[in-house]
Amino acid sequence: MRNTPLLVSPSILAADFGCLNQEIARINDCADFLHFDVMDGHYVPNLSFGIPVLQSIRGNTKLPFDVHLMVTNPHDLIQPFSEAGADFITFHLETTDNPIETAQMIRRLGRHPGVSIHPDTPTDRVFSVIPYVDLILVMSVYPGFGGQSFLQNAPERIRAIREELDRTGSGAHLSVDGGISEKTGRIASDAGADILVAGSFVFADENPADAVRRLKECGA
Repeated sequence: MRNTPLLVSPSILAADFGCLNQEIARINDCADFLHFDVMDGHYVPNLSFGIPVLQSIRGNTKLPFDVHLMVTNPHDLIQPFSEAGADFITFHLETTDNPIETAQMIRRLGRHPGVSIHPDTPTDRVFSVIPYVDLILVMSVYPGFGGQSFLQNAPERIRAIREELDRTGSGAHLSVDGGISEKTGRIASDAGADILVAGSFVFADENPADAVRRLKECGA
């Protein structure tokens, strides 16, 4: 069972890129991570942003950067994002033939490896990777676009991975991304998540810092 405070990782995919540094400043003192959804238009049917965006804001916040690689060839981007200032680098289980080797590559660069699992992938496929990562990211929507609804089977999937983390004594974070609101945040927390990734819920709010605080209360 999760017995740690619930953390929040706002996704800048939903921020106003015309004033990105100002957007980040509004949640800088209350967020726990900053989430970067990197999309290649191939693994997912959308494009987002790359290394220059991360570099442009790295010097303006001390928040840990969780780079979520929704890309077909994560190995090509791991070192560049590491050098640009990523703290966590999360790849998709489905994009590599050897996820343990991919995680070890990230670890060798001095970064925290994370692995994400697509909603259609059986949860037990990620179990063998757990000892090699510091974060498991459960997608509670289909990856590629913001603003989607939380999938009905997400709590079951979160719970299954939480049970395996507890069974093996892993200290890895269990993060959930997609359709997060106060209602679904509480559902995800009750199922065992300890990080909520939220984009629209945070940055569409008139007071993003208050939105972050309300999400943290989902773990109370």
